[in-house]
Formats: sequence, C-alpha cells, structure tokens
Amino acid sequence: MYTVVRRMLLWMARSPQWQRVILALPPARRVARRFVAGERLEDALAVIRMLNLQGMHATLDYLGENVTSEAVARSAADAYVDALMAIHREGLHSGVSVKLTHLGLDLDEAIAYENLHRIVACAAEVGRFVRIDMESSAYVGRTLALYRRIRETFDNVGVVVQSYLYRTPRDVASLIEAGIADVRLVKGAYDEPPSLAWQERRQIREAFYALLRQLWEPAARAKGSRVAVASHDDAIIHYTCTTARRVGIAPDAFEFQFLYGVRRERARALVAAGYRMRVYVPYGTHWYPYFMRRLAERPANLAFFLRAVAMTAQEG
Repeated sequence: MYTVVRRMLLWMARSPQWQRVILALPPARRVARRFVAGERLEDALAVIRMLNLQGMHATLDYLGENVTSEAVARSAADAYVDALMAIHREGLHSGVSVKLTHLGLDLDEAIAYENLHRIVACAAEVGRFVRIDMESSAYVGRTLALYRRIRETFDNVGVVVQSYLYRTPRDVASLIEAGIADVRLVKGAYDEPPSLAWQERRQIREAFYALLRQLWEPAARAKGSRVAVASHDDAIIHYTCTTARRVGIAPDAFEFQFLYGVRRERARALVAAGYRMRVYVPYGTHWYPYFMRRLAERPANLAFFLRAVAMTAQEG
C-alpha cells in the first residue's frame, strides 16, 4: 500500500493538472510552510538564524527545477549569488544546494555549467559550500560529469548520491578513486522503475548501509572521502552512530542532515549528543514538486496534510 501511494504522489508531483488542484486547496500553502521556509529570501534567512541559534548549520535551497528558459536559469543563478552574499553579510552558518535542471541542464549543459560555475565561484569567495542535488535517474550521468568538471577548479562543492539506484556503488567507487567523494547520502525521492532502483524500504536501507561502509573504508578516507548522512530514519541514524564509533570517526567529523520541518526534536537531540546537524532549508514560489515529494516520503507527512484538508472542510 505504501509503495502504491508513494508512486501516486510522485506522479502528482509531475502533473500540471494536479498542481492546479492542490494549489487551489486552501490548506495547501499553510501545510507547505511546515516544509518550506517561505517564498522570500528573507523568510529563509530568518529560519537559518533560528537554526544557528540552536547549534545547527543549514543548506539553503532556492526552489525550482526543469526550467525551459535560459533567462529563468540565469535568474536562478542570480538568486543564488544574492543569497550567498546575504548569508555572508549576516554571518550565518549556511551553504547552498542547487539543482542543475534549475540552472538550465534541460536546455544545454554549457548553460548549466556556466551558472553553476558562477555560484560556486561566489561561494568560494565568501567561504561557503555548494551541494549539487541529484535529481531523477535520467540526470545522474550528466550531474556527475558536471560535478567532476567543477571539482577541477573548486573544492567547495559536493554532490548527492541516492542509495536506491543500483548504479550508485559504482559511482561512489569512481568518486573515491578520483579523490572527490564529498557526498550527501540519501535514499532517493523519485519514482524509479525496478530495472534501475530498489523498490522495498528494507532493500533501500541495506543499500544505504553498504554505501556508508564504502565511504568509510580506510582507503576511501585516506583519499579524502566525506559523507553527510541525510535521513530521518531511526534505523539509519542508529547504524551511522554505531558504525562511526566502530571505525573511529568522531561525532563532529561527519554530519547528519535533516529536511526543514521534519523531526525537529530528533535533530535537537542529535545536537545535544554532540553530532553535527545541518538542516536543508528550501524557499521560493515553486514549492509544489518539493512539497509533493515530502508527502510521498513519509506517511506521517501525508496524514498531516489530509487532516488539515479535513479540518478546513469542516470549518467551511
């Protein structure tokens, strides 16, 4: 049942018709604010300030993907440069996260790279880090190729890898060999077919464990591999903590990453236990696909949204 509902929600995330339906629901924007800092940069900066006061770092994400206009792609890069300068001016502990399709990858790789280069160069000037998000399987090869290219010039940039894809152990091995395995390890949030990805939660979790072990092998660490464990799954959190102790990695030598609005108490508990915590803070007007993927990830998120819809209906 979980798999069916998840696939339905991920399909809805790509549907313009369903986007119009969901956005017309009065509680949609209100519930989305649980997972999205707001529509303005100022909203996101306020959230980051709050997180910093709680001992957490942040990664700022300006929402958008699959743009079809070069002007929109360049505007997205402009927004990231503005965000980085604001983060620097305010002395906030935050980097940024980018989607290459937001920077024009669907139009031309040269456009995407030019925009990415401008963002990473700006981040380097102000001492901030850029994380390249991983999108659906159709973009993995091109994303990793552009990551390799940008790493020839800058070292303040990392990439995301997804444990549910069969190809990921090979990709990680290649990044380790090249000495550029600075990765955010996630389960994966897109609807991939059985020919490309594990489908069951147990399989995806086991693949996650194997990738963590791969990144923490002595030879990988000697080549500079770094990992951010991005999961709210208690089993994965427990496995990460016990594995780190077993292989001698200090709590402050890696970091956990949570999504804004998800498991806030658990995040504070990890900080209190001495672990580094970074929260992914999205903002912007194009929040619908992101919001639907959050609903698909955890039944509790969907239940929260449906309760809000039901309450609104009763009030009406």
